[in-house]
Amino acid sequence: MPHIAAVSKIDFLDKTNQQDVKAQALEMFSAHFPQADRLMPAFDNTGIVTRNFVKPLSYYAEGTTFKQRNDEYIRLSVQYSVQAAETAIAKAGVNKMDITDLIFISTTGLATPSLDALIVNQMRLNPHINRTPVWGLGCAGGVAGMAKANLAAKANADAVVLLVAVELCSLTLIKNDYSKSNFIGSSLFSDGVAACIIKGDNFSLPQKQIDIKAASSKLYYNSLDVMGWDFGEEGFKVIFSKDIPTFIHQNISADIDGFLAKQGLKIGDIKNFIFHPGGKKVLDAYTDALQIKGDFLKNTREVMNDNGNMSSVTVLYVLERFIDEGFTDGYGLMLAMGPGFSSEMVLLDMKN
Repeated sequence: MPHIAAVSKIDFLDKTNQQDVKAQALEMFSAHFPQADRLMPAFDNTGIVTRNFVKPLSYYAEGTTFKQRNDEYIRLSVQYSVQAAETAIAKAGVNKMDITDLIFISTTGLATPSLDALIVNQMRLNPHINRTPVWGLGCAGGVAGMAKANLAAKANADAVVLLVAVELCSLTLIKNDYSKSNFIGSSLFSDGVAACIIKGDNFSLPQKQIDIKAASSKLYYNSLDVMGWDFGEEGFKVIFSKDIPTFIHQNISADIDGFLAKQGLKIGDIKNFIFHPGGKKVLDAYTDALQIKGDFLKNTREVMNDNGNMSSVTVLYVLERFIDEGFTDGYGLMLAMGPGFSSEMVLLDMKN
């Protein structure tokens, strides 16, 4: 079965302390948003210590147009995608010309030609590479991208799949959007870039073996307004509902049980929980709903505390932390929820 050969991530030079972000947000919002003072504790309640930002904090106080921010999204996405991809390729010990597939995940900017084409040009990858740009899956995109990489590698035993996920959430900030959603978003979201190499069956296995066994997607009916973007002349306006933890409480335990049962497993068989954090309330909802003993979301929480919510990329940072800092032999479950409203799961078999 296909296996994950390498994962790399980007730590930006402009990573910023959450308290500095809080101070700037108060200055930006207080004159136009009467609830700003009352809502400031939201920055502390996230548990986030530092935010992974692609730009200096002062940039976000400037008056920029949607075009200016999107141009920066394209430029910086290509720059850091190439950096992350080159690191993953080196870790996996493959030749870049042997990459058969490129899957590109993002939700925070627009580009046509799609950014995978720009990456292929910049890196001079095989011009016959199979390209799959995936846009709009939001926080669920990292897990969905891994599932799509698995399909490509299952279809071709000689496949070397490059999965790249980029979210520059901070560049979607609309300075003069004084809505509660934008305020809460400014306390939570940040930027990240990650790259993974997934290989087919005709390749030798690395010392740390992480096989991809199965995947599952679910779209919940009548929940389209829970999370997403409202597109306007000034750019991407964030939409998310306080109902997200409720969705988790109502659905996630049964959804996980149903997915694992198809593999002949139970939740007690899972040793490594590689979850997208969402936010503190989301983490609390997972804990309450699943009733698993011990600090099973430690890596997930620490990635959020160190970086913020990087949308689709976050779960790949969590995966990288498991690989870098150690995991328990046995099964791993990747899980994320995103716009739709939807959930994505991938089952891993992990051996040291």
